[in-house]
Amino acid sequence: MFHDKRMTDQLDFEGRPVKRRAGIAVWKQIAETLRIELTRAGLGEGARIPTEQVLAEKFSVNRHTVRRAISVLIEEGLLRSDQGRGTFVAKSPIAYKIGPRTRFTENLRDQAETISGRLLGIREVEADDLLAAELQVAIGTVLFEMQTLSLADGVPLITGTGYFEKAKFPTLEADYLETRSITKVMQKMGYGNYRRGETRITAVHCSKEHAAILEIEAGSPMIATYSVDVLEDGTPIQVGRSYMASERIQLTV
Repeated sequence: MFHDKRMTDQLDFEGRPVKRRAGIAVWKQIAETLRIELTRAGLGEGARIPTEQVLAEKFSVNRHTVRRAISVLIEEGLLRSDQGRGTFVAKSPIAYKIGPRTRFTENLRDQAETISGRLLGIREVEADDLLAAELQVAIGTVLFEMQTLSLADGVPLITGTGYFEKAKFPTLEADYLETRSITKVMQKMGYGNYRRGETRITAVHCSKEHAAILEIEAGSPMIATYSVDVLEDGTPIQVGRSYMASERIQLTV
């Protein structure tokens, strides 16, 4: 468990031997397990993790394998190594609240100094069966498919693809480039009181495409969400798919 920066708390978990010949390198399995356990423990900056020797015994591997896993987590900024003292948690994951009013900026206002968004791409598409049903429009309706990246203190957290009816957001690209915020775009178009109608959450392995965007390793665990935002009367206004670096975000529902 973790409490503060006094470096007296330590990650404590059972650990288990990793699976050999599982298609994923042993050190990658260890790194993934440590990410999950650090998040599950509630993280606290400055908390100590077990020594290489202890971890090697828990995972039934040699210290070199553990050392490689830890070095990756240090490169990612999750851990830090203090010469002669040990390895410690470098920072806590962002607490991201999923609720009726899920807003990126509001979620991170007290957790990051700078919050920003980037437009990765936008194009026109026709609504297929699924999108037509979710947005309650006719199949073939012209939509905007917009891919964005949300960052906190310059660190990529969430990459997402949103679908908007073009007729309702004719100047979507210009509006987003001006505001860098979906919420502000919604407000500008008169939909400021939108709320989250539904969120489906699952876990996936990071693809090469998402790894490049989020600056994490391909194959590492990600949180994936599928969401529908609605107006006060229940009319769908946006469908979104988002992918989050799981070691950087902790969802609260």
